[in-house]
Amino acid sequence: MAIFTSGIESKIRQQVIPYLSPPVKSMLSSLPGESLRGLEEIRLRVGRPLLLKIGDTDYGVAENGVLLRNYEKGYVVGEEDLQRTMAAISESSLYALEEELKRGFITLRGGHRVGLAGRVVLARGDIKTMRDFGGLAFRIAREVVGCGTSLLGRLWRGNGQLLNTLIISPPRCGKTTLLRDLTRQLASGSGGINVALVDERSEIAACYRGVPQLDVGIRTDVLDGCPKASGMIMAIRALSPQLVVTDEVGRPADVEAIRECINAGVAIITSVHGRDLEEIGRRPELAEIVNSGAFSLVVTLSRRRGPGTIETVQRMKEVKGKVKDAG
Repeated sequence: MAIFTSGIESKIRQQVIPYLSPPVKSMLSSLPGESLRGLEEIRLRVGRPLLLKIGDTDYGVAENGVLLRNYEKGYVVGEEDLQRTMAAISESSLYALEEELKRGFITLRGGHRVGLAGRVVLARGDIKTMRDFGGLAFRIAREVVGCGTSLLGRLWRGNGQLLNTLIISPPRCGKTTLLRDLTRQLASGSGGINVALVDERSEIAACYRGVPQLDVGIRTDVLDGCPKASGMIMAIRALSPQLVVTDEVGRPADVEAIRECINAGVAIITSVHGRDLEEIGRRPELAEIVNSGAFSLVVTLSRRRGPGTIETVQRMKEVKGKVKDAG
């Protein structure tokens, strides 16, 4: 059975709440442990209510720290709240976060992520930085240790070779959490293998200053913030992995890099947004790689019994025709 990593309440109190503006910090510090343990997101938008996502429900917060289902009656975020919060996150030096601002998010110690909304500054058509922040989205990093255990035994052929595996998942259905736990388990223990993790959006390992904040296993090398296609090629040339793991493929360059991995004899586990094979079959670049035979196993996820619900685990040869029909 999957279990949440212990201590999430203390992690939120120590690694997230201290960055918030004094009024918001005071309100969240007053929340009971049960509420903090279920907290997934903190949303600050200037001129609008402070929102906390706990499970699938958005709550407001009264100034005395009481959760409100009618969030419109809760605390309204002001400009100073965002200014004070950004000053704390950046240690009063936004210049030091130049690369993070280009990507639109900042990773905190502990792997928690702050998504940024505001004015995007362009230079010759490319994103140079962000300023005039109007919204911040704190996403709480959670490990679900053991969530991949039921799938682990199905990733291997009878000859001990890893199956190239595609995980199909709608948003917020736990695919990143599943990828992390599979990586951790495959790279650990006496039978562990060398894994290269190409973590373009810093979501799987949640690196802070280059160091993974979440457990991805003792034999895992992380290419943090690296574009997926470039990272896969770099990994097979420089890190001698037996397995490459990455998240959310979809561009033609990703497809070509997957082929490079397989041609080099390196297994791959990756994911794509979608509900099922029929849906991704309507995206030509994904239909192409599925029908090419690169993947041997396809896994679909949902939230039917909570994030990370494994709906199906199928051999690709048994279901590939659905993609052709959908195309």
